[in-house]
Amino acid sequence: ASGVQVADEVCRIFYDMKVRKCSTPEEIKKRKKAVIFCLSPDKKCIIVEEGKEILVGDVGVTVTDPFKHFVQMLPEKDCRYALYDASFETKESKKEELMFFLWAPEQAPLKSKMIYASSKDAIKKKFQGM
Repeated sequence: ASGVQVADEVCRIFYDMKVRKCSTPEEIKKRKKAVIFCLSPDKKCIIVEEGKEILVGDVGVTVTDPFKHFVQMLPEKDCRYALYDASFETKESKKEELMFFLWAPEQAPLKSKMIYASSKDAIKKKFQGM
């Protein structure tokens, strides 16, 4: 373990995405479809990356393909963690799964890959049920 902490806001966002409360249509629009987390500048805390989220209300309005848009938000040359609320259909039913990603592109610096890989357990421990 790297000793990296997880910001309370990261845990709050995970909980809000995981727990589906009966909500008004306005509240549903504000729910996050995807969110990206990064390390703080001092590399000691996992935080929400500013402006890197997709809201359910954006889908079909400003975002046509949410997964494609999500992938385009990920940096080409650095690592990130992300949560994506995937919706898909099987022959039997419609399903929704909350997916956790550790993004580590080939062009990312080795030190960044090592810090993100060694801190993954810290964030996963905070995400109960992942």
